[in-house]
Amino acid sequence: MTQVFSPDGTVSPATLVKAGPCVVLQAKGAQTDGYEAVQLGFVEEKPAKVNKALGGHYKKAGNVPPTRVRREIKVAPGAADEAPLKAGDQILVGGVFHDGDRIDVIGISRGKGFQGVMKRHNFAGGAATHGSMFHRAPGSIGASSFPSRVVKGMRAAGRMGGDQVTVRNLKVVTVDGDNNVLIIRGAVPGAPGTYLIVRKAIAAKKEVVAQAEKAGKVTVAKKPAAAKKGKK
Repeated sequence: MTQVFSPDGTVSPATLVKAGPCVVLQAKGAQTDGYEAVQLGFVEEKPAKVNKALGGHYKKAGNVPPTRVRREIKVAPGAADEAPLKAGDQILVGGVFHDGDRIDVIGISRGKGFQGVMKRHNFAGGAATHGSMFHRAPGSIGASSFPSRVVKGMRAAGRMGGDQVTVRNLKVVTVDGDNNVLIIRGAVPGAPGTYLIVRKAIAAKKEVVAQAEKAGKVTVAKKPAAAKKGKK
């Protein structure tokens, strides 16, 4: 992550994401496939090594260099008729996103290995004092008489992280079309170097702007000093 300074001096935490260029490998239509979608490939500096079957798929798209990442993205109904995409077309970040847009970022979270219940499920644990004999253990997991079994869904220790996570309503600070870089305010899921899916926010929310209080409504008053009691 890094930080970005706005013209008024406000600093914002930001993440730089290499977003493209992406190339269309296959365009699926409602008549041939039953739904509308496009298969995109993320173009990197070094082409990927693929077998002959997959190499023919790239050759059919117009001699596109093989990519390591291929994702199928659904197309909004009717969007294919307005601006049809065909195999071999490039999708650049400057033509999709603009400064100030709200986006959702999908990625795989960092893997944390096998973790206990206190870290994985935020259990409180026992007393930390000497002699309690119960510090970070999970405790009882069910009754013995009824139902005489462990109920499904019991929270326990296990493998943590490595799941698909969607972070919603992030703001695009700057779009660098020349370098295909998105500067996004805030953090995104995954470790550095992981692959992400960036889409327009499904439920975009307006940014809350703090309003300065008007000076006319603010008054300054001084509390009068308490009168001293005289001696009798």
